[in-house]
Amino acid sequence: MSAASERAARLATLPFESASTSGVGHFTGFFRSIGELWVQRELMGLLVRRELKAKYKDSSLGFAWTLIRPLVMLLIYYFAIGKILGAERAIPSYAIFVFSGLTIWGLFAAIVSSGTSSIIANAGLIKKVYLPREIFPLAATGSAIVDFLSQFAILVIATLALRQPPLHFELLGIFPALAVTVVYGTAIGILLSALNVYLRDVQYLVEVGLNIFFWVSPIVYSFAFVHNAILSTGHPILEQIYLANPMSVAMLTFQRAMWIAGQDPSAHTLYPPNLDLRLLIMLVIGLVFLAIVQRIFSRLQGNFAQEI
Repeated sequence: MSAASERAARLATLPFESASTSGVGHFTGFFRSIGELWVQRELMGLLVRRELKAKYKDSSLGFAWTLIRPLVMLLIYYFAIGKILGAERAIPSYAIFVFSGLTIWGLFAAIVSSGTSSIIANAGLIKKVYLPREIFPLAATGSAIVDFLSQFAILVIATLALRQPPLHFELLGIFPALAVTVVYGTAIGILLSALNVYLRDVQYLVEVGLNIFFWVSPIVYSFAFVHNAILSTGHPILEQIYLANPMSVAMLTFQRAMWIAGQDPSAHTLYPPNLDLRLLIMLVIGLVFLAIVQRIFSRLQGNFAQEI
């Protein structure tokens, strides 16, 4: 008997194991998946490093593009929105304000977009070996966080260069703001990565959706503009709908932490009431959402190898 035949015979004696944990209870399946991911944490680190290397593999500048792209965006919005449209006249230290928004938005957008395509991009591995499939969108999240750290370093340097270091109590708000951003970005990325296997149009819809949510988040305009515009309509409920976007709440908290010019009462800036409480509620909802998404992913992953 040949070696291939012997191997096939041994495999035939092994019990069938499903790649999905959908047959167990919700809590049991969720914690089992967490345990599998913890066992594979070293592999996840390798995947993160591979993501970073592959992103700029054939580029001359390599990792420098992580810094160049946000800086180019900063210059575009600073001159187009700040100078030409005059937004900087109403928003002090507009460059820091815009770059704060772009930095945290870039993290969210990178997690969602790279997470959406992560399963398809790793089709070869999924077909050959069994791994917790969540590891791929989570690796995309890790790669996005590394990119964010370099952009955040530029933001910190910019505040120091402009003699506006954010040395105040609100600086602690960056941690829950980042937690909300990562939790929602990861949850959406995991969900869309599974849907993208069955419907490839999802990755294109994500690009459109991110463009829309970019403009409905307070990145290039302050919350004061939103408040005044809604106030003029006579429908204050619209403001609560606007703040139902977790990225709006996270971004406002992050800007409040890094943009000290917004602390000046004469700057005519505005933050929604109970911003910290809103952020905490968003974080709790996001963690529940992430747990639900993981169970949905577990139900869908059983046919990944066949679909891709």
